[in-house]
Amino acid sequence: MELQYALELTGTFVFAISGALAIREKEHDLFGAGFTGFITAIGGGTLRDILLNSYPLVWIGNVQVLYAILAGVLAAFIFPNFLSRLRKTFFLFDTLGIGFFTVLGVEKALSLGVRPEIAAIMGMFSAVMGGVIRDTLTNEIPILFRKEIYASACLAGAVVYLVLNYFGLERNYNLLISMSLIISIRLIAMKYKLSLPRLD
Repeated sequence: MELQYALELTGTFVFAISGALAIREKEHDLFGAGFTGFITAIGGGTLRDILLNSYPLVWIGNVQVLYAILAGVLAAFIFPNFLSRLRKTFFLFDTLGIGFFTVLGVEKALSLGVRPEIAAIMGMFSAVMGGVIRDTLTNEIPILFRKEIYASACLAGAVVYLVLNYFGLERNYNLLISMSLIISIRLIAMKYKLSLPRLD
């Protein structure tokens, strides 16, 4: 559980950086960067918890989450050029993050007694809705509506987790397999510029 907690804080830190960097060229100050970083980092989990009526919200019940967000925003504000050059590295971290937060979202939803179909959607929301809110705030087309395979990768991983959980696979193995599937789909789709069919 200590490793899981460290991964949660690391994912929050990286999402906060991505949110803060998203407004770098839009002439916002530290508060604007902080707000966008905060929303990006906690948006998905907060929406999930509100829909599931789970209180207190994660970032309210655990102040370490706020510290991870603050560290990410400050890092983006102090080292913007350096972090921008690491964009590919942060793409990898972001991909790892959506894999991890998808599975955690599914697990939390299941622990609250919802049906597996709803748990899969809640897992996807946990991973992607922070980025959707970030893009909306910065007047970008939300990543959900671009050609990239993003939310669908999370949904696929959530479904695989639920299937393996149904058949009683040990939790750590299930976590690893489901996360690996999400990460693999995302990386392969970006490498080969794959996308889902368009509605014409």
